[in-house]
Amino acid sequence: MTQPKVLISDKMDPRAAAIFRERGIQVDEITGKTPDELAAIIGDYDGLAIRSSTKATPKLLEHATNLKVIGRAGIGVDNVDIPAATARGIVVMNTPFGNSITTAEHAIALMFALARQLPEADASTQAGKWEKNRFMGVELTAKTLGLIGAGNIGSIVASRALGLKMKVIAFDPFLSPERALELGIEKVELDELLKRADFITLHTPLTDQTRGILSREALAKTKKGVRIINCARGGLIDEAALKDALDSGQVAGAALDVFETEPATDSPLFGTPGFISTPHLGASTTEAQVNVAIQVAEQMSDFLLLGGVTNAINMPSLSAEEAPRLKPYMALADKLGRLLGQVLGDQVTGVSIEVEGAAAALNQKPITGAVLAGLMGTYSQTVNMVNAPVLAKERGLDVREVRHEREGDYQTLVRVTATTPSGDRCVAGTLFGNSAPRLVDIFGVAVEAELNGNMLYIVNNDAPGFIGKLGTTLGSAGLNIATFNLGRRAAGGEAVALVAIDDPVPAPVVDQLCALEGVREVVPLRF
Repeated sequence: MTQPKVLISDKMDPRAAAIFRERGIQVDEITGKTPDELAAIIGDYDGLAIRSSTKATPKLLEHATNLKVIGRAGIGVDNVDIPAATARGIVVMNTPFGNSITTAEHAIALMFALARQLPEADASTQAGKWEKNRFMGVELTAKTLGLIGAGNIGSIVASRALGLKMKVIAFDPFLSPERALELGIEKVELDELLKRADFITLHTPLTDQTRGILSREALAKTKKGVRIINCARGGLIDEAALKDALDSGQVAGAALDVFETEPATDSPLFGTPGFISTPHLGASTTEAQVNVAIQVAEQMSDFLLLGGVTNAINMPSLSAEEAPRLKPYMALADKLGRLLGQVLGDQVTGVSIEVEGAAAALNQKPITGAVLAGLMGTYSQTVNMVNAPVLAKERGLDVREVRHEREGDYQTLVRVTATTPSGDRCVAGTLFGNSAPRLVDIFGVAVEAELNGNMLYIVNNDAPGFIGKLGTTLGSAGLNIATFNLGRRAAGGEAVALVAIDDPVPAPVVDQLCALEGVREVVPLRF
């Protein structure tokens, strides 16, 4: 196996490079390059480790011909074009937990700063004034904190706020009642939160659904005198509307660590009474910088060396411990998908992936991804488990997963059923010795065959002498048969042959085989 090679293109804690080298991965630390300079070298690398400076644009990714994974040391992946990376089969990972505590603590710090007007009081005192009566703050105790987003960071903020004896309410469509109870918070709708919260802090990603979630209309619904903190993403708040709300007194104070346009060197909010700003410091602690560097290096190493997928944005997770167990199943699934894709072509309108026996106890998502990668390989030479689901969706394929706890004829089984206009077509396979993929059923005909190299799929009438004619035709063309696997529905009925050939079968030979008496179908296969 060729030693993987990783480029670290943004300044990162030295521990990241050290981990790559300890794991046997080549690593280059080349920072400060222009997009064109980066494009000139990116083709040499299997992995790209970045912070926020490098922009993984479609233009850059066009040059990343060997790239398999992009690792973002941090939470936000705004600087990575996810659709473009996915289309090229590149896994995109982030490190959502490395700076969670740091960001949550920054939100709490800004909440204290707003409550006690600390920046203004500091500036006034250092200017030689002693305006003790000017800065009348508010207590946090017994106040209601409204969380917009109660995920990883939001839940940490909730824990700290409860320790300050605040009441915590949260708006989060993905927050279950059980999780809310576990956190000790109350789940509410957004309008209810706006009406009740004394402080509002945002902890949600920037999506089409969350952009401008604190709009002019939403700010008008807030409790008068509310204080707002945003350490999540710029664009969640209408900044012009926030300026007007501060000026009118509807909002008593606001603290932003993030802005819609960054660097924020000129904002209408600057200089507004009651406004505090910091330059995107949420993750800026020594501990956080070390943590995210370590995590991104470990995650990328696991993927490049073991196939483990952790914290990926564009594909299901697959732990480094699971990957070795799943590898033979994924190889089997890929072969079953390739078989269907090559035999059925664009007739497939849907696919069902069923697992039973030992396979039913495994993570099914990678098995499904491998089936789709094999199936979609008919349409694209660059397809893999990352982009196959996207290609399947683009083609309108209906994909279903079924898990059977029952025990069947095989200790483990993967069955793939393709929906076509002429009906369902099913293939199934198992593992011999828990490692060697074998086809055991093809369209209802029991067979036992390896799927490797160049093969022929032949459907014919079961009649004496056919095998001899088949062998003669191939032999006359100078083609050597490696293995021969036969099956039939009934004596004298439809028979199936899967023939492994040492070399590709030329089209004229395929035509000769099709012309043999009783032959219904001949499809060259490649695995």
